[in-house]
Amino acid sequence: MIKKISFLLSVLIFFTLTACGTNEDTTEKDDGSTNNNTTNAEAITIKDAYDETTFEQVPERVVVLEWVYAEDLLALDLQPVGMAGIDNYHKWVNIQPELSEDVVDVGTRQEPNLEAIASLNPDVIITAGFRHEAIMDSLEGIAPTLAFNPYPGEGEGNQYEEMTTTFNKLAKLFNKQDKAEQVLGNMKNTFAETEQTIADANINNKSFVLSQAFSSDNNPVIRLFKDNAMAVQIMEQIGLENAYESEGFQLYGFDQVSVEVLQNFQDANFFYIVQESDNIFTNQLADNPAWENLKFVKEGNTYPLPGDTWTFGGPLSAEVFAEQVKELLIK
Repeated sequence: MIKKISFLLSVLIFFTLTACGTNEDTTEKDDGSTNNNTTNAEAITIKDAYDETTFEQVPERVVVLEWVYAEDLLALDLQPVGMAGIDNYHKWVNIQPELSEDVVDVGTRQEPNLEAIASLNPDVIITAGFRHEAIMDSLEGIAPTLAFNPYPGEGEGNQYEEMTTTFNKLAKLFNKQDKAEQVLGNMKNTFAETEQTIADANINNKSFVLSQAFSSDNNPVIRLFKDNAMAVQIMEQIGLENAYESEGFQLYGFDQVSVEVLQNFQDANFFYIVQESDNIFTNQLADNPAWENLKFVKEGNTYPLPGDTWTFGGPLSAEVFAEQVKELLIK
């Protein structure tokens, strides 16, 4: 089924990123749960960011063009036949089970190889809509294509809610609702156990700011994550409170700020993600009073997350991230 051209044009007007991340398909409950009675003999209708697609049977051969959907398959005890960006996936995504060595690389996430995808004879292609509007018709010409939006627009929910909603939709597609319930239950149990561990450690200051930082042309770049970001939602699920506030909605869930902005949040715990070879806090900002005089720096309330911390994944990555935060706080 070819996605509606008029809808694609409207998406492009909004920078190709506005989508319907929180809308449920017509057979799902209002709370995002799914009908567990699907069988191979029943037609399965799934609503993605654009419209509805009906499958006459459970797809078996799956190509994924975005890592989070590969994670979702693995969490459901499934393996794709093809995937984009396998080498970089292994550098960033740290979950079990692992991707099978038999999975065929079909190019990069930005530029997937259409011939490689077609050669795998997929029953379905799963991608993030914002990446592939330009080739959606070509993908549809190969196999039915589901394009989700991991970055909901303003008023359409946060990234964590979208992640769980899409995970449930894929579970419905592959008749894995019971497994999805188990996976999401395990994730919530991990959050609850982590919250309790932090509480038992008598950590009184639950306030945090989460940053990802790097250099550009040797200048420090600091991103601060807002409440709609999945990483922030996970940290709040384990009992912490985001101190960072700013006006305006940001689709990706973060603002880019100067080091001086941190003065407004220096009573919080400062969590940051940097690459070891590109640590602006020990390089460009070393001996800079705007950084060195911050209260959380002076009192040692800064917490470096690993450089490969993955904040854009599915339920299994969410558990990994919660554990990483806990280990830093209670060490």
